[in-house]
Amino acid sequence: MTRTVAVIVNPLAGRGKGGKTAPEIGAALHHNGIDAALLLAGSPEEALEMARKAVDDGVDAVVAAGGDGTVNLAVQAVAGTDTPLAIIPVGTGNDNANLIGITDVDTAIQALADFHVRPIDVGQVTTSDGSQRWFMGVLSSGFDSCVNERANKMRWPKGELRYLIGILAELGTFKAIPYEVDIDGEKYRDHGMLVAVGNGVSYGGGMKVCAGAKPDDGLFMITWLKKASKFDFLRVFPSVYKGTHVEHHTVEQYTGQVVRIAAPDQIVYADGERIGPLPADISLFRDKLKVVLPANSTIGA
Repeated sequence: MTRTVAVIVNPLAGRGKGGKTAPEIGAALHHNGIDAALLLAGSPEEALEMARKAVDDGVDAVVAAGGDGTVNLAVQAVAGTDTPLAIIPVGTGNDNANLIGITDVDTAIQALADFHVRPIDVGQVTTSDGSQRWFMGVLSSGFDSCVNERANKMRWPKGELRYLIGILAELGTFKAIPYEVDIDGEKYRDHGMLVAVGNGVSYGGGMKVCAGAKPDDGLFMITWLKKASKFDFLRVFPSVYKGTHVEHHTVEQYTGQVVRIAAPDQIVYADGERIGPLPADISLFRDKLKVVLPANSTIGA
C-alpha cells in the first residue's frame, strides 16, 4: 500500500537549501513508494492551514522539510492527533531532528520508508498575551531571547553573523533578571541570566542548554543560569555545546511537568520561534506527539 505524506517545504531553510532540494526530496520519497504532496505556501500561516487540512484528509504523516522553525510549524498541525511528524533536516539548525535521531536527509528518507512510529512528549506554552503554541524541543527566556529580539530588529547583516553581533551587543547591556518560577507547585525566586524549559536537549544549532532532557520520560528539564559576572558567563558559554555547563556553580537544574515563569519585560522563544511575553505557563503532555524515527532509535522505547 502506498503511503501518502504532506511535506511542508521551507524554501529559505539552510540558506535556500530547502527550496533547491525539494524536487530531490519528492523524487526520493516517490522512489521509496511514498506519495508526497509538497506544501509550498506563501506564508507560515498558509502552510499551517494546508498542513492541518492534510491531517483532516487522513495523510499518513506530515513531513517538515526545513530547520527547527519548519518543524515547530508542523508540530502545531499534528500534536495531539494520530498523525505522526516526520523530519527531513535541511535547515541551518536541526536540533529537533537530532533529538529523534534524524541526522541527515538519507536517514530521514529511510525512516519514512520503514515508517517506524512512536509517541514522545510535547510541551505547550501560553504567554501573557494569550499566545499558545506547542513545542518539541526547548523553550527559553532571558539572555538568548534578548539576543533574538535584538537580532530580529537588525536589517543588516543577515544570517548567523547578525546573531553573533546581537550577542556582543547584548553582553554590553544585559543584567541579571529577577525571576519567579513555579515548578509543580514549588516556588523559586532568584536573579538569573536565563531560564530554559526542555522537552529536548538543545537549540540554536547545538547548544545543549537542557542537557539531560529526554523527550519520552514525562518530565521537563528546567535549566536556570543564575546571576553571573560577565567573565563567568563568557567562560561558561562555550561549554554549552558539550552540555558540561550544568556542572558550573551558577547553573541549577530541576525537573517537572507544569512550570510558570514570570519576569519583567521578557519574551519567550520556543524551538527558536518567538511566542510572546512573560509570564508564561508551560505544560508537558505525555506521549502526545507521534514521530517517525529511524528503526534503531531508542527514543520512546
